[in-house]
Amino acid sequence: MTKENRIVGVSGGLYTVETQSSTVQAKSRGVFRLNGIKPVTGDYVKLHFENNAETVITDVLERKNEIIRPPLANIDISVLVVSSCEPPPNLFILDKLTAVFESKGIETVFAFTKIDLAQAEAYAGIYSDIGYKTFMVDNTWGSGSEKLSNYLKGKTSALIGNTGVGKSSLMKYIAPIAEHKTSEISKKLGRGKHTTREVKLYRLDDETYIADTPGFSTVEVSRYGAIPSEEVADCFREFREYTDKCRFKDCAHIKEDNCAVREAVKAGYIAASRHESYCKIYEEALKKERAY
Repeated sequence: MTKENRIVGVSGGLYTVETQSSTVQAKSRGVFRLNGIKPVTGDYVKLHFENNAETVITDVLERKNEIIRPPLANIDISVLVVSSCEPPPNLFILDKLTAVFESKGIETVFAFTKIDLAQAEAYAGIYSDIGYKTFMVDNTWGSGSEKLSNYLKGKTSALIGNTGVGKSSLMKYIAPIAEHKTSEISKKLGRGKHTTREVKLYRLDDETYIADTPGFSTVEVSRYGAIPSEEVADCFREFREYTDKCRFKDCAHIKEDNCAVREAVKAGYIAASRHESYCKIYEEALKKERAY
């Protein structure tokens, strides 16, 4: 067993596994289904080679983290790709995804695209002010993409964003190997353009991997994961210095009196848009919990 055995793609029940010396196609053991285990892209696995004929995944190593949809494991950085316009940024989607990744211990960075068409500094400022790394990328010429590429070196990252934000253009600049392979697939399919439907992990060097994930619509954001209502506030990092100062220990930071978080919003220390998103996410979580 070596940690070098890593699933880099899944298609039609077959797993593409990168080993220390080659890339192989493997099947998973039937016992996985009985135990509720399903290997996903990003997993480190044990392999068994049966008489040089078939390769079988015999075990999945413990995961550092996992995203349910798209199915992806062992991620260091989630790159939220945000269009400056067409479509304009949806702050609620960004805040919800950021909260989910905070809950999973995955670092989040922001890549604002299409800055050749519109300014994004105001949006970026909301997140850079609370400690998130933000990058600006010109989709036409790729300027700014090099800074992002350098930041992702030595990490396993995933580009995540809703449909139309320019993820494919960004991949072209930071992961040319992915663009080349996508073009090959498009030719085989007889299509002029290939749209990402599956999660694939591309190896850029010995320590750097990047995943291109399917674009999503607003209604699909919840698929990335749920957060218990009592943990939502902890996923908003700028709340943390105020939550212990609230009058009531079980303060929900929604409409309670003497709430330090709400006072910080009024004073401008916490962005109003972030608090609005928090309230929506908290109420959604509470509604789901009461339904069960």
